[in-house]
Amino acid sequence: MAICNPSDLKRLIRQGERLLGLDVGTKTIGMALSDTTLLVATPFDTIRRSRFRDDAARLRAEIVRHQVGGIVVGLPVSLDGSEGPRAQSVRQFARNLLAEIDLPLAFWDERLSTAAVEREMIAADLSRKRRAEIIDKVAAAYILQGLLDRIGRDDPSV
Repeated sequence: MAICNPSDLKRLIRQGERLLGLDVGTKTIGMALSDTTLLVATPFDTIRRSRFRDDAARLRAEIVRHQVGGIVVGLPVSLDGSEGPRAQSVRQFARNLLAEIDLPLAFWDERLSTAAVEREMIAADLSRKRRAEIIDKVAAAYILQGLLDRIGRDDPSV
């Protein structure tokens, strides 16, 4: 399937399916799952990146296991809205993933998501070690929740 507009995701997935949120980094991929009502994002897991083929196989397995109907990928745009090398790398990852997995995929602006998540974890008095263990999947949940809040507002039946 192709890259779609975030507001189209809700109509492109079947009832009872979830969305998978991804925070794609150079060393890890943070994952988060929505509930089946598309209201709440929950941090799920972190993949240590290796070969793309292995990463895609792991994602495919999780998609099947959790009945995922669409993917949300955080797009690391600069503060001024421009896209640099990291954003281009994430876009290429998404194109490669779509060649392997036939699901609708949307990008969501992840500007400052990691910083916001880290600030909250510091306020919650989590140790540096614990923050490092969970930052990627919590950032993925933050990204996914932003999209869920947006599509919830766009839905007149809510």
